[in-house]
Amino acid sequence: MQPHNRRTFLALGLLTLTAACTGSHRHDPDGGDQRPDPDQPVRLRAVAATDTLLAAYDALLAAPGAQTALLQPLRAETARHRAALTAGTPSTPSTPPPTTTSPTTPPTPTTPAALAVLERQTAQSRLADLGAAGPPLARLLASVAAANALHAAALGAPAEPPAPAATPTPTGTTPGTSAPALQKALSAEHAAVYGYGVVGAHLPEDQQRTDARTAYAAHQSQRDAWQRLLTTLGATPTPAAGGYRLPFPVTDPAGAVKLAAHLETGLTTVYADLVADLPAPHRPAAATALRDCALRAHRWGAPDTPFPGIPDPTDPSPTPTTPTTPTT
Repeated sequence: MQPHNRRTFLALGLLTLTAACTGSHRHDPDGGDQRPDPDQPVRLRAVAATDTLLAAYDALLAAPGAQTALLQPLRAETARHRAALTAGTPSTPSTPPPTTTSPTTPPTPTTPAALAVLERQTAQSRLADLGAAGPPLARLLASVAAANALHAAALGAPAEPPAPAATPTPTGTTPGTSAPALQKALSAEHAAVYGYGVVGAHLPEDQQRTDARTAYAAHQSQRDAWQRLLTTLGATPTPAAGGYRLPFPVTDPAGAVKLAAHLETGLTTVYADLVADLPAPHRPAAATALRDCALRAHRWGAPDTPFPGIPDPTDPSPTPTTPTTPTT
């Protein structure tokens, strides 16, 4: 990986944006107007899939020789996913119903490897529902799907090959209001491409540098995909900024690894927001980018979170704000 031939810096503000709340205002706790929830069918499917996962975790934890240290934290995160998916929907049970079987119920996994497969299948089912969900729920589903992918990795699933950068095909229903969100994602990818130049320049010739090259190419590809889409929409893609500021000094391999983890973690926020901002047919591309960034952040040693890219909807503590304007 060749570093850029001009001096540039990576802006923290381009990669860590304050996420919007995913809450809903359908229910008046004082007994006032309660409108039907258009997301209810999607929520019910998502909750049912989560209940299946919870039952699988419980079955494995009850088995002799259960890997408790591995399974219990993942099960706890899955329960938090359920709580977030049922928030604001009083008609949805707040606790999982008794496990039942039917011809369509998948068999209960009996090994962590089988549970990893179920986690990946659940992630795909959430992405399949993105188009039917309102923007806040779509954002939550994309985040939880990324968490499912992280769970599969923790359970020992082989690494997923990076998905090719997807350029959604514009349609006549694509609103022009998508352009600012796409420009923001493009700006973040410009920063990531440069950032990985810094990362690669400080890593020795080993597996980490190979991983950095792979990530560098993936971000170049995603950058190019957003540029093509913006051009097709009639917008002029935002060029790379003339100067960005690194969030911290990078002078050795440890700093390079820390920067790579920072880059990917920041991009999960960008892509979670983009899922909510894009029209329904184009959300899977942003959700896939969110998943891939979350998995790369994990491989670089970033702490996993129950909700990649968004604040925990089940945590009442206020969200800290971060700067959003780069210093040039």
